[in-house]
Amino acid sequence: MSARSEPGSSPAVANRDGAVGRLPWALLAVLVLAQICYPLTGGATRAGLTVATVVLGWLLSVGHALLSRGPRTALALVAVATGGGFAIEALGVATGFPFGSYDYSGELGPKLAGVPLIIPLAWTWMAWPAWLTAVRLTGSRPGRVALAAVGLAAWDLFLDPQMVAEGYWRWRDATPALPGLPGIPVSNYLGWLLFAVLLMTALRPLAGPAVDRADGRDAPMFALYLWTYASSVLAHAVFLRLPASALWGAAGMAVAAVPLAVTLLRARRDGAGRGAAQPTPRVDAPA
Repeated sequence: MSARSEPGSSPAVANRDGAVGRLPWALLAVLVLAQICYPLTGGATRAGLTVATVVLGWLLSVGHALLSRGPRTALALVAVATGGGFAIEALGVATGFPFGSYDYSGELGPKLAGVPLIIPLAWTWMAWPAWLTAVRLTGSRPGRVALAAVGLAAWDLFLDPQMVAEGYWRWRDATPALPGLPGIPVSNYLGWLLFAVLLMTALRPLAGPAVDRADGRDAPMFALYLWTYASSVLAHAVFLRLPASALWGAAGMAVAAVPLAVTLLRARRDGAGRGAAQPTPRVDAPA
């Protein structure tokens, strides 16, 4: 979106539109840089970079929701994703439901009720681009909830194998597990999917009608979702030596990421075609 103000618009509106255009892209650039550095580090440095990356992702998604849709949407996102994410994680640590019985190590910073405070931020980070991706791809409200939930939950096919390999959390009983992904029970992925459905179901009525439509302001969120998909496949397959999670994650997130990429490329191609089809203005020479 251009920061240029339209005739009759106020400087405040122009400044807001400029922030919508620039700030999310700037945060995304810093986030990408941090993720590129991740496989090049280790130990406490890698753990600190993990925390910083999650905080950046949370700021990016909540900031974009605030700038593009307003306070109601941003507060709804924080309530259902951050607040709800903390509640479900605290329940999981205390009871083993719905993810299975697991414990967090002390490497991810301060805990509350056994849950590192950055964990609910990660839910928020990916919930918002997953929702906007579903809005971009389908006009059916049940379809949006389903696609957004799958788009969010499938990310865990990358996330959990990576974090378990780093020792950030572990399950007491990791059976049955998906082929090639030992140490993580299938119940974890089903629990993620269950919570993602609840999250997306609650987001729309709380956030209001502003979240029913995707537009040009959402390009940074689409870029975030596609970057997360492509970079995770590459990192797991090459740098982190986790080929099984590369395959599982590639297949799971493809449900939303591949149609999104195709839709965006088609829209760009069609837009370029319409521009090329415009007749060249004729300028007659003076008589």
